[in-house]
Amino acid sequence: MALLRLCQAVFGNVPETLIQESVMNALRKQMEDAMALRGLAYRTRETYIESVAKLAKFYGRRPDQISEAEVQRYLLHLLEERKLAHSSCNVMCSALEFFYRVTLKRRETEFCLPRPKVPAKLPQILSREEVAALFEQTANLKHRAFLMTTYAAGLRLSEACELKVSDIDSDRMTLRVECGKGAKDRYTLLSPRLLVELRRYWTAERPRAWLFPSRRDPGEPLPRHTAHRIYHAAKARAGITKAGGIHALRHAFATHLLEAGENVHTIQRLLGHGSLSTTAGYFHLAQKHLSGTASPLDLLERSQTIHR
Repeated sequence: MALLRLCQAVFGNVPETLIQESVMNALRKQMEDAMALRGLAYRTRETYIESVAKLAKFYGRRPDQISEAEVQRYLLHLLEERKLAHSSCNVMCSALEFFYRVTLKRRETEFCLPRPKVPAKLPQILSREEVAALFEQTANLKHRAFLMTTYAAGLRLSEACELKVSDIDSDRMTLRVECGKGAKDRYTLLSPRLLVELRRYWTAERPRAWLFPSRRDPGEPLPRHTAHRIYHAAKARAGITKAGGIHALRHAFATHLLEAGENVHTIQRLLGHGSLSTTAGYFHLAQKHLSGTASPLDLLERSQTIHR
């Protein structure tokens, strides 16, 4: 209410809607400054702002006028009625706690959203043949180059979309990933085959700053929703029925390297994982490690043969 009174004092008899809009803008700016000061990643800041906006839209009121009990009911509504994934609700909960604790300075705010463990489901891994079919069924040079880059360098979706032409280093045969997850830069592989494909694409399209610019606005990178459509269209043309989105190409990159005998520490660096345990999870997906392991039943049979 302090912000509202301030606006009324400044703007006098200005219509209430304009005052409300001014207060909302002030709250947003205050929250954005607080997130930037604490070093939150750009995409995290976007998500947090969007989360607060959704809360305000749900109740039809400014977020600073919504009580903590109402926020609690909203979170349970998302979880129990709208059936949102626990991970999505957790992000929403974190965003709203930041808004109330930091932006509104209500330090004691805490929302009790049930946070059960998410089932540890293993992704379905594309085989080498399926990945090859995916590329073969993509005739558009830009789309083909984008999919090949995502797989060949093991990139996250946002990293692939936001590559710049200057990130390609053909002398050192590396791709520079700028400000990846955790705001970390890293270098990953530039395959000779990928370099040939990128040169073909560049000759035809001549991208300037962004390697894969938006079709509607070349000054912006390829939108993530467009990248999703490119992948799913290619998957449908290739007749691939395995579940999963474009992140499957990153999973395939790691798994195929592991099956080829690459060192897990090297794969960790290429993927940009902060913890080796994250990379080690791909051991569960690598067929070589599964098929090369003998069952205890077979070992028992060998033991009986020896003792005979």
